[in-house]
Amino acid sequence: MIKALRGMKDIIEDKRFLKIYDTAREVAESYGYGYIETPILEETGLFKRSVGESSDIVNKEMYEFKDRGGNDVCLRPEGTAGVVRSFIEHKFDRVQTPKRFWYFGPMFRYERPQKGRLREFHQFGIESFGESSVYEDVLIIAVAADIFKKLNIDFTLKINSLGCEKCMPEYKNKLVSFLEKNKDKLCEDCQRRINQNPIRTLDCKNSSCQAILKNAPKITDNLCENCLSDFEKLKEGLNALKIPFEIDKHLVRGLDYYTKTTFEFISNSIGAQSAICGGGRYDRLVEMLGGKPTPGVGFAIGIERIMDLIYINSERNGIYMGALIQEALPFILKKANELRREEKVFAEVKIKSLKAHLKAADKGNYKKALIVGEDELKSGKFFEKEL
Repeated sequence: MIKALRGMKDIIEDKRFLKIYDTAREVAESYGYGYIETPILEETGLFKRSVGESSDIVNKEMYEFKDRGGNDVCLRPEGTAGVVRSFIEHKFDRVQTPKRFWYFGPMFRYERPQKGRLREFHQFGIESFGESSVYEDVLIIAVAADIFKKLNIDFTLKINSLGCEKCMPEYKNKLVSFLEKNKDKLCEDCQRRINQNPIRTLDCKNSSCQAILKNAPKITDNLCENCLSDFEKLKEGLNALKIPFEIDKHLVRGLDYYTKTTFEFISNSIGAQSAICGGGRYDRLVEMLGGKPTPGVGFAIGIERIMDLIYINSERNGIYMGALIQEALPFILKKANELRREEKVFAEVKIKSLKAHLKAADKGNYKKALIVGEDELKSGKFFEKEL
């Protein structure tokens, strides 16, 4: 028997999945975001240039292969790079008019499967282009907060600033100096990152590295005047919207393209893998991928991460319709079609006994059963049973 590959699961009649999709879409559209769908398969170079060659995603986790045409392609490991590629390809960067998108779909990373982290997983994300104001960052965070509130998911919001091209180089020099002094105590990945991307060491999950990095210089203590002003405005904006937050000076996220604002939503209800949403600003990414300089900011929510946090109301709903005789089926189908304009209706096309129909309606969690036999067909009415 052929089974699903390790780390990949079927989603069968899971109302939690659909509730997340519907809620996230409705909130995003209420903020003025439009839908975008990008291909699952992209050129590998897209992610090497955007996510960064020093990232674990590129180094260890991508499903990369040569197709029959000899092209180096991979299954998308995250959503932002593909949306940016589309933004440039369709020349939106030349118009310089703000564009705001939402997406929902599968991503792929070859890593050890565990609870809430699969090799094929789904993300809901939004991306905003063309608005450099830090108040756009506030609104982006507000979208995510509203989604979690509507899903009744408790969260802790953590924020940080990664600075800009003006203050980041000086900070990197200070950080590299600190890392070099402690190099022998760091893990192999962190030792490699000292030269490739020293900022990524702050994201290391190794407990011994975390203990050392507690004493590392903090980017928020080295921000330029403009970045410091934006960070203060970010905090003021979140306070104005009554969105509570914590400042995490080691929050850098796992992707290379972030700059200035970075944030994560944390849940205390899902164990070690507690991040349920992450995002930030990426003002240089459009230019890095060949477009005109365009500011950008966005986030992604891990759907499988929050599935167990979703409560589904088990109240009965909808109508079950069934026939006791073959001749009643056209009547059933016609009436079901009329009723469907107002509520959910299931029409059973198999002839069953009254007892069997009522049992099926009960099992399907319908609130009412409408059954037609010979007498009901003659009178044009139903045998009605509340469940």
